Amino acid sequence: MILLAATVPGIAQELNCKVTITRDKITGAGVDPQMFTNMQRAIADFMNSHRWTNDDYTASERIECSIFINLVSNNVGGDPYAFSGTFSIQAARPVYNTSYTTNLINFIDKEFAFKFSPFNPLNFDDNRVNGTDALSSNLTAMLAYYAYIIVGLDNDSFSPSGGTAILKKAQNIVNNAPDGKGIGGWKAIENNRNRYWLIDQMLNQRFQDVRNFWYTMHREGLDSMSMKPTEARTRIMVNIKKLYQVNKENPSSIYMQFLFNAKSDEFIRLLELTPKQERQQYITLLAALDVANSAKYNALK
Repeated sequence: MILLAATVPGIAQELNCKVTITRDKITGAGVDPQMFTNMQRAIADFMNSHRWTNDDYTASERIECSIFINLVSNNVGGDPYAFSGTFSIQAARPVYNTSYTTNLINFIDKEFAFKFSPFNPLNFDDNRVNGTDALSSNLTAMLAYYAYIIVGLDNDSFSPSGGTAILKKAQNIVNNAPDGKGIGGWKAIENNRNRYWLIDQMLNQRFQDVRNFWYTMHREGLDSMSMKPTEARTRIMVNIKKLYQVNKENPSSIYMQFLFNAKSDEFIRLLELTPKQERQQYITLLAALDVANSAKYNALK
């Protein structure tokens, strides 16, 4: 029995998250550098130790991701342990039968205010998202929200809408988010490109074709590239028309922006592999969908 147990792969949490915190603008005699080291370690431990699902992941199945927090101010609301800054999140998954990894997320959230106490551990409870202190709870709510987004999108890439249950947990955080002075990004009325609208659109039936495309691009496209590259590439490209139609019906969608932040470089590489006589139709669609990178697409005419 001992020998048998030794052959069973170890069960691990879902994420392998690296955390980096910069604080160039946080200076002064009262600033303790050790606190930021502790903050970075605490956030990494929180992301990597918390069980985000009931699924069992082996160490090799953990989702690679990274968080980059740029602190721009401290003493928010007069609290020496309260900060504001930007929150950048990246995640990727391997492509079958290759050494290539494909981006799932590459996004910057600019509405980030929180409190970090070096004396209290980071705890999160789906049933008490708002906690007892709004700014402290906003840190764990933000981390949990994006953890669920990462796992949900990873699941969606392996099975059609496979991440729905996990994405609904992210929506639960939005519905019960901390509320207080300086806290933003959780409410529909604040603007049309925040955390509220991102998860709302991911789960909204109007955007189902975007989630279907996500599965097609990864499982039916990229994962088949090593075996049938032409068919796999074509399968991805022809379905861009569905993205275009969704965007036409729902202009200025944060969900679409979110997708292209992660995938624009990949679309460009796919265009480069597409015969020139076939490219124009896709260039036109992609340039309209991803205006920020339209010049890059048009350069491939």
